[in-house]
Amino acid sequence: MQAAQPGWIERAIGGFCRLVLWLSTAVIFVILVGNTVLRYAGGGSLQWGNEVPELLFPWLVMAGVVLAAQQGAHIATTFLMDALPPAARRIVACGSWAMVAGLYGTLTVATWRMLELVHDEKSPILGVPGSVTYACVMVGMALLALLAAQSAWRVWRLPPVEAPQGEDGAPPVPVAHW
Repeated sequence: MQAAQPGWIERAIGGFCRLVLWLSTAVIFVILVGNTVLRYAGGGSLQWGNEVPELLFPWLVMAGVVLAAQQGAHIATTFLMDALPPAARRIVACGSWAMVAGLYGTLTVATWRMLELVHDEKSPILGVPGSVTYACVMVGMALLALLAAQSAWRVWRLPPVEAPQGEDGAPPVPVAHW
């Protein structure tokens, strides 16, 4: 499929995820460095110094998952799609993206329903509800559903594109880039 310019939704999602990545990484780094310095300098540490990184790490990971999905950085096998004619490829891609969006939407709703159950679990020192950590999964799944739905819409709207052909008429074999 053709690569399209990212719309305002994709830019907003990417900006939000980058902000979460930078903030959570910076806070985790500062706390861990500070705790290490306190341990070696004075033999003590911040009591909550282990708890905050544990609360922020899932947000960092989920933001990275969404950004990787947005940039197409997850592992993909495309040989079956490449073997289809362009018209069939468009239908299969649109259906696949719609199904992925539906599954992420289902996971979003399921996580929303779990938030009430885990809200009563509190972190030992700060007393932060467990729903804060689970909320990152819900937000991430909702963002992934939105990106997948947008991909389905984009695939459906764009005209089919012929697959690139090699000199012998067969699709070119990608060169490994490691």
